[in-house]
Amino acid sequence: MSYETAIAVDELPTSARPLLAALDIGGTKIAGGLVDADGTLLHHVQRPTPAREDARTVLAAVEAVLDELALHPLWATVRAVGIGSAGPVDIEAGTVSPVNIPVWRAFPLRARVGAHPAVRELPVVLGGDAIAMTAAEHWRGAARPYRNALCLVVSTGVGAGLIIDGRLHTGRTGNAGHLGHISVDFTGRPCPCGSRGCLEGLASGTAIARTAAEAGWQPANGDGSATAVAESALAGDPLALHAFDRAARALAAGIAATATLVEIEAAVIGGGVAKAGELLLGPLRRHLDAYAALPFAAHTLVVPAQLGTDAGLIGAAALARPALRAAAPATT
Repeated sequence: MSYETAIAVDELPTSARPLLAALDIGGTKIAGGLVDADGTLLHHVQRPTPAREDARTVLAAVEAVLDELALHPLWATVRAVGIGSAGPVDIEAGTVSPVNIPVWRAFPLRARVGAHPAVRELPVVLGGDAIAMTAAEHWRGAARPYRNALCLVVSTGVGAGLIIDGRLHTGRTGNAGHLGHISVDFTGRPCPCGSRGCLEGLASGTAIARTAAEAGWQPANGDGSATAVAESALAGDPLALHAFDRAARALAAGIAATATLVEIEAAVIGGGVAKAGELLLGPLRRHLDAYAALPFAAHTLVVPAQLGTDAGLIGAAALARPALRAAAPATT
């Protein structure tokens, strides 16, 4: 079922219109929100992720976020719950194994959320965080005009999702479009995933900082982050500029391969590293012109994401949108 399912609720009183509850679970924060059928984030709460604690403690933080959401007066109109989680995920099994939450391995997140007292009567839909961002950007953001698009989250890692023929393409387990772990350098760095030369190892914020350091870039005030590399690059530092160019080239190779495979119209770039703007997008477009050489791939647009930090919650809600059709009151 497509997350694009139409919701016929315009005739309902505002207080009775069905809402979606959303959870955005990552290695640093667990956020929860209430989202209406138009994709507007009405309310949100947040707690830090106790990622180095035991599995039960992390779950307790998720439950605390749900407890807070359930206290909101509009909770009574919630008809479904969507979860966007760091992955890998398995949407068939309802489990997650986030790289940045090592105490959760094949953790039955969908079932545990569904067992929460405020959620027990509601459908719960699980997806990966990059898939959720893709759903959000196609519903309310930069991918909205396109029937075929690739959406990327370039941050501490590189995640991605696909829109094909106007629909979110998740794959059987929910990991389709995982562009960060395609090989773009066959003799490149070993990747923790077990492969070598992965896109993530060249284009993530962590990789940009490492590339700059290996080239001899010296951070000011001991700050060796990708943000610091970006500041140096904006000031004209050639080593910092080289690190961003290398990341952009890797991204261009991945986007060109995707465009050649499934004929996307646009690549939407979001995530913390994308905040560097044209520092990343400029060389990315230039390299994409070289890599996307075939005529049907040559005109792929590169556009910045629009939803920022709200994308996770709006996207988690988007994943659960089909449940609103089944839950909406019948109209005559």
